[in-house]
Amino acid sequence: MRIRASLICMNERQLGWDDLRVILAVSQGGTLAAAAERLRVSHATVFRRLNQIERQLGVRLFERRRTGYTPTAGAEATALAGRLENDIAALQRRIADRDHRAAGAVRITTTDTLLYGPLSAVLPAFRRAHPQIVLEVAVSNTMLDLDKGEADVAIRPSREPPPSMVGRRISAVAMAVYGSRSVPAPEPGALGRYDWAVPDESLAHTPARRWLEDKGLLSRAVYRANSLFALREAARQGVGLAVLPCYLADPDPQLVRVGAPVPELQSELWLLTHPQLRRTARVKAFVDTLARLLRPLVPLFEGRAPPELHGCQPPSPR
Repeated sequence: MRIRASLICMNERQLGWDDLRVILAVSQGGTLAAAAERLRVSHATVFRRLNQIERQLGVRLFERRRTGYTPTAGAEATALAGRLENDIAALQRRIADRDHRAAGAVRITTTDTLLYGPLSAVLPAFRRAHPQIVLEVAVSNTMLDLDKGEADVAIRPSREPPPSMVGRRISAVAMAVYGSRSVPAPEPGALGRYDWAVPDESLAHTPARRWLEDKGLLSRAVYRANSLFALREAARQGVGLAVLPCYLADPDPQLVRVGAPVPELQSELWLLTHPQLRRTARVKAFVDTLARLLRPLVPLFEGRAPPELHGCQPPSPR
């Protein structure tokens, strides 16, 4: 598909890849805030760049609505940008596949609870084992697109990893109900009698939120947040009970587990990468080493950790 001349000429210069990335991010995200997160710039930067592109093109690319940005003339530029992004990512993977040195940068995406929990000790242990590899970490609770080269490796809980990715299953990931040790122990069979700290609407898609809704426990919510760390803190302070990953809550001496892990909430911890990257030396070294370093922490992830594992200390790398 060819873009009309009006979209190619910008004051006698071509529409550049940086311009197309802005258009693509706004189109995919639907809002300036979502586009800013994708591009890792500020909301104001996206607003300024998009206005500049439209002014230089002399055409309105998006229709502004209360619900977000809808492509108009920008649909053609979005289609081209999407194809270019895929081609660039594929080229990067082909080049990386020829790299046989365990050196360079490995881009990782993971969740905040994993990064500031078990991975806080595991990643430094990896660096000691592979000092020639630089780690670039993006904290995100949504799956960055490995197909488009947004990350090399994803470390996250998932019930169904994307079929286009390859990886290693590390363990099951258990979740349970927790409360504060500073208040009388709740009765596991009478959870509806207690106040709750629950995920807010932005996390309505999560298994924990759906479980709370199915059990009729949202009616007892006295605290809502879009962060598991915030829910953990609320539980620690006795605000209410909370559903938390065992790897996050079991090591906390201020929390007590109420009953056994909830079977319906179990997921799996995966190390995922793109098929074309799995033989790249630095990516293979990262996945192989991380899998070994995480193995002793499997009881912690599965909610059956003995007290000596609660410090989340991995073994020394060999």
